[in-house]
Amino acid sequence: MMIRLLSEYDDPLALSLVYEESWKHAYKGIIPQNYLDSIPHGRWAEAAKAEGRRSLVLTDGARIVGTSCCCRSRLPEMHDWGEIVSIYLLPEYMGKGHGGELLAAAINLLRDMGFNDIFLWVLEENVSARGFYEKMGFEPSGRYLDDNIGGKAVREMQYCLTDVK
Repeated sequence: MMIRLLSEYDDPLALSLVYEESWKHAYKGIIPQNYLDSIPHGRWAEAAKAEGRRSLVLTDGARIVGTSCCCRSRLPEMHDWGEIVSIYLLPEYMGKGHGGELLAAAINLLRDMGFNDIFLWVLEENVSARGFYEKMGFEPSGRYLDDNIGGKAVREMQYCLTDVK
């Protein structure tokens, strides 16, 4: 197992598959099933190429099995913060400590980019993920975003990690 920066030579469909399978597993019972079932293969193939974003991949041999995407905050009022946009693993790699390793690598990447304060968003109903982030030192900020995914109103909670050294 190795964590490294995403390369231009990595297969974008393999990266997208991590997002797709993770969504279908982690959001089952939270996001409407018909929406999860309708996620097209390749949906996130171009996501890592968004301007200003840096992506890490977790590999098992040559296979991409996890990913995390980071950037300067997308919120103008938090422009001095780093943001973890996503962290996903293939379901068979969940619960084995790889998520913690990937999150630590994302925090280190953002710190190397000059950010001492970091935040992320997590679905309020995703109790498992919230517990994971809290275990890793993130705390709820009290800030929320309301959204609609697949016809269901959802709320995202902001979690923060401050004074990262």
